[in-house]
Amino acid sequence: MPGSELSFVPLLVVIALSFIVPVALSPVRRLGIPVVVGEIIAGIVVGKSGFDLVQQDFVLEVLSVFGFAYLMFLSGLEIDFSGLPSDRRGLRASRRRDRLLRNPFVLGGAMFVLTALCSLAAGFYLRWLGVVSQPFIMALVLSTTSLGVVAPVLKERGLVGSNTYGQTILVAAMIADFVTILLISGYVLMRGQGLTVDLLLILVLLLAFLATYRLAARFRGHLPAQRLMHALSTATSQIRVRGSMAVALVFIALAESLGIENIIGAFLAGVIISLLSGQESSVLREKLDAIGYGFLIPIFFIMVGVNFDLPALLASNSPWTMVALLTAIAFGVKFVGGLVFRAAFDWRETFAASALLSSRLSLIIAVATIGVQIGAISPALDAAIILVAIITCTLSPIAFARLAPRRHRTANRTLLVGSGHDVDPLARRLRRLGHDVETLTDIGPGADGDAASRGQVSERMRALHIKQTKTVIAMADTDADNLQICRIAREVYAVPKIVAWIRDPSLNQRFIDAGALVVNPAFSKLLILESMALGAHGFAQGPDDDPDQEIRVIKLQNSWLSGRELKQLGVPEGVSVLRIERRGAVLEPEPGTIAQANDSFTVSGPKEQVYSVARRFARRW
Repeated sequence: MPGSELSFVPLLVVIALSFIVPVALSPVRRLGIPVVVGEIIAGIVVGKSGFDLVQQDFVLEVLSVFGFAYLMFLSGLEIDFSGLPSDRRGLRASRRRDRLLRNPFVLGGAMFVLTALCSLAAGFYLRWLGVVSQPFIMALVLSTTSLGVVAPVLKERGLVGSNTYGQTILVAAMIADFVTILLISGYVLMRGQGLTVDLLLILVLLLAFLATYRLAARFRGHLPAQRLMHALSTATSQIRVRGSMAVALVFIALAESLGIENIIGAFLAGVIISLLSGQESSVLREKLDAIGYGFLIPIFFIMVGVNFDLPALLASNSPWTMVALLTAIAFGVKFVGGLVFRAAFDWRETFAASALLSSRLSLIIAVATIGVQIGAISPALDAAIILVAIITCTLSPIAFARLAPRRHRTANRTLLVGSGHDVDPLARRLRRLGHDVETLTDIGPGADGDAASRGQVSERMRALHIKQTKTVIAMADTDADNLQICRIAREVYAVPKIVAWIRDPSLNQRFIDAGALVVNPAFSKLLILESMALGAHGFAQGPDDDPDQEIRVIKLQNSWLSGRELKQLGVPEGVSVLRIERRGAVLEPEPGTIAQANDSFTVSGPKEQVYSVARRFARRW
């Protein structure tokens, strides 16, 4: 495009709106209105249905398209496969069935099938009314879910990662979008060319996904390659970020060249990065989130509002009746499909999940546009579908905020269960590190399988609001009691992380089958050595044994230090930074880690030097 025709003024307006909208919404955040909704409404105000201050140009079109693809990339990255429950051999049939019913992929798949059947019935009903000529394309329109709305809402409320409820909603949205994209691609190919070998191109993309994952996993285990990656992970190289962006663009380009929606490739690229990053992903994800949610994704949402064409809708017959009918059907099919969530969650959680999954935005607009191109949807119906998308993505997050139980908003507690002489010292250490800790001591002795004892322990755990708990540590006096605690935590309350101290190594497999991480005297020395090898230098300093040593949690309030690398913060040589906690995420301290305001640093070393660091971090300048 000639440079004389290139203008960055529209981009400036959009970027200014992306800054203003969160600030304007901050006084009403208690209403649960997500930022993306404010961005869409802002786009409508300045777009062709409002003051017409912003028009679609080359720069905004490119950034908007890439913003949507990048949003799908981050959505794939949010899928935490380590936190998803899986079936294990050795469990009784009833336990396997209960575990299966709680599996996010099973619930998400079942919800999509039921929603698709309801949507197909609605499509035939709309054809009978004369609204649409092709019921199948309408079924695909109604089956969609906006992963682009679901993922940011869950992220804002801290429900991604290892939270089972949030993972189930995210997986259900992912299945709905991914399968719908595949179906619409196949539908268009079959309608235009019939049943041809071109349909197999979708399998080519999936095979490329598997091949890339296998090659990357082998590369990840190559020690010289990892040393090189670590050496290049500096503020200027950022090799992990560059590699992630390269993988995303490779799959976007591959999907586009195969004639498939490029957002499929973006999503698969995010899944690959999620699978490969593992426990080292917190810093990488934060950097990738900053690129997306700080720049590209707001542009996409604002441009959705800019392109909304209200005059086209008003020119149709009975426009508001059509919009009301489609909105009711859009919510209805999701609430009926969402009934499968009742197998794992209570009614309030089920309705909250159904409400959030009723949100539709970019994909429904894309499917409707395809329907217009192939003559299956009229322009008036297309405009109504766009308005329905805006209504659902506005109301659904608000309904979710009202319906979602509060325990899912702050599920970050640690529960210690066992005898007081072990529980109390560990609780003091964890609280010193800034953790929210509850303790359950003096539990009665009970043999494995004792229903009365199991019920008593379960009720006491329920009284401590165990559903707000992220981690349970079982350290009772007997292995039988610890095994019972682990089973209650996983099977009754679906606690994401369980740790158990056991005495008899022969019971390891039984605890592993109960979903617990096992620590026993036979391996404790190895675990300590492994922790020290991975960088936990505080183990060697013994802060509890040496009165001259101190371990302390310090919050960074010095604005002058914010934005600097860890090696530039002036931490004395004798002080070790054990970990950094940022908005609930734990970062592995590296020399190139960028510090931010309100980060919590856990440091260990000589008292005077630790106090010096605390004073330096606490300054306001």
